Amino acid sequence: MKPSLPYDRKNQSLYIQRCMVVFACALMLLALTQDTPMGIFRGVSQIILTRAGLITDSIMIGGLGGAFFNSGLVVLVSAGLLRAAKVPFSGISIACLFLMGGFSLFGKDIWNIFPIIGGGFLYSRYKREPFGKYIYISLFGTALAPVVTELVSLGRMGPTLNYVWGMGMGVVIGFILPPISAFTIRVHQGYNLYNVGFSAGLVGMVLASIFKSFGHTFEVRLEWSVGNNLLLGFFWNGGSFLGLGKLMTHSGRTVSDFTQTEGLPVTLMNMGTVGLFATGYVLLSGGELNGPTIGGILSICGFGAFGKHLKNIIPVMLGVVLSSFIMVWSLKDPNVQLAVLFSTGLAPIAGQFGWKWGIVAGVIHASVVLNVGFLHAGLNLYNNGFAAGLVCVVLVPLIEALQRRDEDI
Repeated sequence: MKPSLPYDRKNQSLYIQRCMVVFACALMLLALTQDTPMGIFRGVSQIILTRAGLITDSIMIGGLGGAFFNSGLVVLVSAGLLRAAKVPFSGISIACLFLMGGFSLFGKDIWNIFPIIGGGFLYSRYKREPFGKYIYISLFGTALAPVVTELVSLGRMGPTLNYVWGMGMGVVIGFILPPISAFTIRVHQGYNLYNVGFSAGLVGMVLASIFKSFGHTFEVRLEWSVGNNLLLGFFWNGGSFLGLGKLMTHSGRTVSDFTQTEGLPVTLMNMGTVGLFATGYVLLSGGELNGPTIGGILSICGFGAFGKHLKNIIPVMLGVVLSSFIMVWSLKDPNVQLAVLFSTGLAPIAGQFGWKWGIVAGVIHASVVLNVGFLHAGLNLYNNGFAAGLVCVVLVPLIEALQRRDEDI
């Protein structure tokens, strides 16, 4: 008899919600195996007090216990906000919460996310619409959480005014991101899964330019720790991998909610598959399992519910890898390790136009992402999302033009 767990698709939203709570609790329990409660408290406190611009490894700042407990808290609070906003849990919920957990290992913390989320809430009040309509943009918009900690750390106006200044700017960012993000998704036509990363990059670029114009110098950060080096979905799916192949026929272009099209069991298997592949890549390429790379792996897992699968991520990752043999960087460079993982935001290009264009997208992305960080001075944690948006703006119209010519011949 095939092993199975009871699964009713009508209750899928509830299953996803419970899975996300379990995920958050697992992160916090993992933290408790790595440090004492007092050590965890000190670690989380240190993470909150430290500037969070790219690249700031929370494991190096607050230790394994502090980093994972912070991550679990952020996921749990984010899941609570989704429930409070009365939005159904789906593939985008999984992608969002895994991204929140992943980036809480390098940049986000349980404090600096709230001003931006608060700004999104105020925007919903201004529009007289439910917060649930904007909550995902608000959560993804915490990519700019380093702005909050950067302003608090300026030290020019005294502690109280610094906090008011930092939190106020976070609220402003959260307020303006929804309309900007609604516009940018039309620019790349859904081929960049990290849409808010693109819009946040534009906002971060403007903010960084303004700060620099007033004489502020941004600290170059590279905190990078070293030496840290499906089952559920399988059973829910009746003890088989049936349906996984069908899932890989989707291009991944936004909106591709695999929980709605293929169901949660198959989606969970896909998440496990892409997560194992990403982890294997990091280890086999000589990379480090630390806050940023684990964050990248969790992000890939999360978007395994909302657009990514092996068929569309491998060509793009391969493009970044191949570029390292002809360009001036090494696969072991921290920024390149992250570029390989987060280049998968361009997976829809491979899914829609084929693996060859996926490789081309990866090669171009490698060059762009390593040269745009200075534009936003590390204030946008989704630097790869920003770069992916720029790649889409240039590459997608070119691909479509060339394909139309071939069809006309």
